[in-house]
Amino acid sequence: IIKGLDIDETALKRAIREITTLDPKPCASWGGSMETALSQIIPDFVVEAVNGELILSMNNRGIPDMRINREYVEMFQDYAGNKANQTTQMKEAVQFVKQKLDSAQWFIDAIRQRQETLQRTMETIILLQRDFFLTGDEATLRPMILKDVAERAGYDISTISRVSNSKYVQTNFGIYPLKYFFSESMQTDSGEEISTREVKKIMKEHIDGEDKRKPLTDEELASILKEKGYIIARRTVAKYREQLGIPVARLRKEI
Repeated sequence: IIKGLDIDETALKRAIREITTLDPKPCASWGGSMETALSQIIPDFVVEAVNGELILSMNNRGIPDMRINREYVEMFQDYAGNKANQTTQMKEAVQFVKQKLDSAQWFIDAIRQRQETLQRTMETIILLQRDFFLTGDEATLRPMILKDVAERAGYDISTISRVSNSKYVQTNFGIYPLKYFFSESMQTDSGEEISTREVKKIMKEHIDGEDKRKPLTDEELASILKEKGYIIARRTVAKYREQLGIPVARLRKEI
């Protein structure tokens, strides 16, 4: 019997398990908008692996085929070609139609340029992360930052940042946000460059398999990584743990 609670240890553990499954902020998942929370992810790109080859296609279902109405173009050409007999009102009408035609053409060109930017960016990501798109194995992901993609695609880093924000790609192995493919690099004690994602994966595996009555501290995780050849400071381990959404050891402890 647990002193002061009048319950046995089994009941206490059951209560703790129940409490830890509860969400202290149940409305946070709505993100301020029910429409946003309920919306489905529609991938912007589709990358298919077929017989060792990667095929990229754009998901343009939400973008209609845009073109300028031919009637307005012909109307403008007729009015503009009859300058000798134009009244003041007709000249104003011609100018108005021209402004609208120019605006429409600019918009169409902007959409086409955006599509080209998206495609070139995705092509570069595929080039840099080819092994992952073929296998789906997270361990094959190479270290890749915005600068790597920007240099190969020929765009500014800010452009790559905008493109990769809130964009998704459908693969043979699931749908991933483009941000998934970006990670910093680090070197092992042998000088080999690896992705920090690999280090996080090792950390998570050890935390998942730890004795919950005595969970691993950040110092112990750093020691385990050091034994595997990853020289990482305790504060860096803490940063990676937080990025994985894993609480500190004292909060992972179970009775």
